Amino acid sequence: MSSFSVHNRTQIISNLTTTHYDVIVIGGGITGAGIALDATARGLKVAVLEMQDFAAGTSSRSTKLIHGGLRYLKQLEFQLVAEVGKERAIVHRNAPHLAIPQLMLLPIVKGGELGVWSARLGMWVYEKLAGVKQEEWHNVLSKTETLAAEPMLRSDNLLGGISFYEYRTDDARLTIEVLKQAVNTGATALNYSKVTGFEYTQSKVSGVKVVDVFTNETYIVKGNYVVNSSGPWVDVLDKLDDIRVKQAPSKLHITKGVHLVIDAQRLPVKQALYFDTPDKRMIFIIPREGKTYIGTTDTFYSDDIARPQITHQEQTYLLGCVNNIFPTLKLIDADVESTWAGLRPLIRKEGKGPSEISRKDEMFVSAQGLITIAGGKLTGYRKMAQRVVDLIATQIKTNTAVTLTKCTTQDIALAGTVITTNFDSVVQTKTQQGVALGLTANEAHQLTYRYGTNVSAIFTIIKDLNTRATTPLPIALQAQLMYCIANEMCTTPADFFIRRTGAIYFDIASIAKYATPVINYMQSVFDWNESQALHFTNELNTEVAHTKASV
Repeated sequence: MSSFSVHNRTQIISNLTTTHYDVIVIGGGITGAGIALDATARGLKVAVLEMQDFAAGTSSRSTKLIHGGLRYLKQLEFQLVAEVGKERAIVHRNAPHLAIPQLMLLPIVKGGELGVWSARLGMWVYEKLAGVKQEEWHNVLSKTETLAAEPMLRSDNLLGGISFYEYRTDDARLTIEVLKQAVNTGATALNYSKVTGFEYTQSKVSGVKVVDVFTNETYIVKGNYVVNSSGPWVDVLDKLDDIRVKQAPSKLHITKGVHLVIDAQRLPVKQALYFDTPDKRMIFIIPREGKTYIGTTDTFYSDDIARPQITHQEQTYLLGCVNNIFPTLKLIDADVESTWAGLRPLIRKEGKGPSEISRKDEMFVSAQGLITIAGGKLTGYRKMAQRVVDLIATQIKTNTAVTLTKCTTQDIALAGTVITTNFDSVVQTKTQQGVALGLTANEAHQLTYRYGTNVSAIFTIIKDLNTRATTPLPIALQAQLMYCIANEMCTTPADFFIRRTGAIYFDIASIAKYATPVINYMQSVFDWNESQALHFTNELNTEVAHTKASV
């Protein structure tokens, strides 16, 4: 049985309560996952505790791009641009199924943020800093060429355009694959395990108090070093770090970014776009899986961090921005199929607006030894993790004279990846295998990009299901559900439809169709009583309601 299986939960909790860990990581988002992989790869014993599902916060609600941060050139953050640009290439190499090259068009318009020459200069500087490979260097387009690339563009103020590459990702699945690789390397990770306080030995943090969200049972996990990588909850955890720091000032300025999903037939872009808005911002339009999504906004946020909501004003704003650049579309509220809002846990800088605050990460160490990491970007998760583990390595060397190896995660293929294999050939082979099992080519292709080489396990399940009586679910969906429960700690219907498959964003209609058989299957597997089944049904319904368009 997989050590990252829901069926193994009781044993995992037993391990957590009886093992003394080198590092306890609070937060199972992309940063916590990265820290777990880096520390485990260096030989440390690591535990990861997440109070919700893995990636349930910011790490499933980003713009879903592994990108170099071109716009940060305007803020003169050259080091940040160089670092995340190079990290983009590493993520692509280590997880090609989750960092997919995406051609993007930047229209140059009169009165826009960038003119033709400044855009060309910015692209050149960006590509040099980020080490962009030659085949992905930008191309400058005339007005005619830009309109040929995207005929729906408003033409009266169009000067030309630039095409360049970014990388599209599934942020939640990237987090899951990093965690799976960490667990494969020796880490212990558990979701729905809420840290409610800290243990101390001689005034230094030496463990955490944990509540099992499902059973309400409490237990203690002991460790030498504790890392707070809880994203928007950083300040909440820091205030639990001993009574003496309860009045400590906030480390974060939390900002919100919202996204809208529209059917591709209603917003039929030929490639992704990155364009100027009338209020001098920049917005993405990105095609994905038969849908097109729009994002994002950037506003300060101080409400419920567990479930940020989209206002009708924000939805109207984004639709207006798209209608301005594509005047023939006339998108309305009814065109929006689903939405999501993500929070950015940025380092507090007084006097700066939301878009002016740096996306650089920063570390803090409390008097009691709690290590906190905040800020940063999805693309830079690996370097953020490296900085945290380097700090721990320095402290270990100081306290015990033990020298850890250096970071090696730049060369570690994530779960579902074989670095030495051309991934295009993997996609071709796996697609053919899926078709031979009765899947459509599109289904097999999509599954391969979702699970990478681990799609072989999905196909094995499908092969077995083909020999049985018909299931109430499509065979590909049934196989994914079985795989995610057994191998990805998928514990609730919401876990499955939101963070394992992304259906709530890009195929929300399927939830109404398949929610009941999914819940019935999970009830039979986990032996839920009727009250528990109703609880998880209501939880999923609430998530769907919050994802629906704002009207």
